[in-house]
Amino acid sequence: MFKKILIANRGEIAARVIQACRELDITTVAIFSDPDKDGKHVQLADEKWRLDGQPGKVYLDYQQILDIAKRASVDAIHPGYGFLSENSEFAQACIDQGIKFIGPAPDVIKRMGSKVESRRVMSQAGVPVVPGTTDPVTDPEVVKKLGIEYGYPLAIKASAGGGGRGLRVVRKDEDVENALSGAQREGASYFGSAEVYVEKYLDKPRHIEVQVLGDEHGNVVHLFERDCSSQRRHQKLVEETPAAKLDSKLKAKLLEAAVRGTKALKYTSAGTLEFMVTQDEFYFLEMNTRVQVEHPITEMTTGVDIVKEQILIACGHKLSFEQEDVSQRGHAIECRINAEDVNKNFMPNPGELTAYIEPSTPWVRVDSACYPGYKVIPFYDSLLAKLVIWGRTRQEAIARTRLALRDYKIEGVSTTIPFHLAIMDDPTFQAGEVHTSYVEGEFMKHWKDLAPKYCLQKAASNGARNNGAAATESAPNGSAPPVERSTPRSFEIEVEQRVYKVAVQELVAPGQAKSTEAVEKKSPVSLKTRRAQVHPTSSANEIRSAMNGVVKEILVQENAKVEAGQKVMVFEAMKMESDLVSPRSGTITGIKVKVGETVESDILLMTVGD
Repeated sequence: MFKKILIANRGEIAARVIQACRELDITTVAIFSDPDKDGKHVQLADEKWRLDGQPGKVYLDYQQILDIAKRASVDAIHPGYGFLSENSEFAQACIDQGIKFIGPAPDVIKRMGSKVESRRVMSQAGVPVVPGTTDPVTDPEVVKKLGIEYGYPLAIKASAGGGGRGLRVVRKDEDVENALSGAQREGASYFGSAEVYVEKYLDKPRHIEVQVLGDEHGNVVHLFERDCSSQRRHQKLVEETPAAKLDSKLKAKLLEAAVRGTKALKYTSAGTLEFMVTQDEFYFLEMNTRVQVEHPITEMTTGVDIVKEQILIACGHKLSFEQEDVSQRGHAIECRINAEDVNKNFMPNPGELTAYIEPSTPWVRVDSACYPGYKVIPFYDSLLAKLVIWGRTRQEAIARTRLALRDYKIEGVSTTIPFHLAIMDDPTFQAGEVHTSYVEGEFMKHWKDLAPKYCLQKAASNGARNNGAAATESAPNGSAPPVERSTPRSFEIEVEQRVYKVAVQELVAPGQAKSTEAVEKKSPVSLKTRRAQVHPTSSANEIRSAMNGVVKEILVQENAKVEAGQKVMVFEAMKMESDLVSPRSGTITGIKVKVGETVESDILLMTVGD
């Protein structure tokens, strides 16, 4: 068994991995950027090491992470999800340094990281794939020819992409150039590769994925399916298992295909094969060679600890169970609670949590790194928590989810809780008939009518349950100190990036010891609100940043003539691209930023004159 593991991640998934390590009696090492110094994962870990550099980049700096791993004498590294979890170079570098990478082999990560190569592999294994190219595409004319061959809509996808990043849907010839360049740009930005491919876009399919585990002894099992069809911008909002109204024969074929594809790869560790399901057909979409965000719902219905199995597999153990030992019990739903304003088209909403209280009932699980005073910063994903609910039936799980959402108190930033409350009441969702374009294409069209009810309902339930009281930290241990010493005061000191905890007691005359409790008692972060103000992106003559972010593309030049509503710039914040448009018709009189520049909220980006 490993003695010490470094978690190359942050937030809730880092905390989740630490909990699995603690159960296995493995010492844990956390790494953190400067803004994450008070993070939950940092507090849970046995050791903590600070990362040098820009907060938005340090978790991708694998040379520095490996240096810390060597200095901390770790046996293995768990990458979580995101960041370096599907970086084959990092996995190989770990091996080269004599450190076990808790995940599949580097060549498997590389093959599945390329959507072009993964389609080839799965097709050869007899797993159905969506009609499309098997070679990268760079020429817009090739895309237009495919539009004639397959018919629109088409999907242009970054070969190294995932999670909806680097994906553009094209519905007519005129959109091809912009969609192709957008997918290439996003692929290069997020995944370091501008390679894209094209496939037939399936309108109104369901997004069904299969969780698999493979060990180093050739054993592969599936942990059944998850339905992830409730999405916006191709990113998941609600997941559930089992998938509602999935034909039993189709389900059996889907699970068998997933295991067959996994075995063809000689896959080890946890992984997920994602499929598009339409009527009685299914098509391979991609494979994620890591633990998934939504893994808790599978754990709730199967009783398998997926993260612990990952660690045991990496230690060389055989799977602790066989396929016939696994069954689905009940129904589980996961709501991704994001710091986003649903009333502003899910705009990311960084800020500070002035209150944070999780629901607490026997059938609720919350995976989160939040606490009162937690700061949602624009460098990282907007995910605050994963609210996971179990019920004996789907109907019971929906009812319990509704109750848990009402009991969840988060103040200081806008969240997606009102959306989740509304979708739980939605007849189409309740009927199990949601498809991947339902939320954006149908449900959100009625949001203006729904918002008053669910936003007010959320505020009312919080007020009634908590009487407006803000959550605070528990008081520290108040045990009386020895008479010759004052109460210990705790400090943290940093020596060559490693952080140590130090307790200091003042020696005093007997009977004169003074408590420093009143001085030391404080929350991890000040509760004073420092919520980032969301400004309009434009005034009559100005275009300004709505929040901290990066200028990804400037689409006009100075002195160019523009029309009101014309797209002039692409802006990225919290891993989400936004199109900025001209507030009026006129001439671009000034461009105040450059491509790649990081700017703060309310910075002047561009001016438009007569």
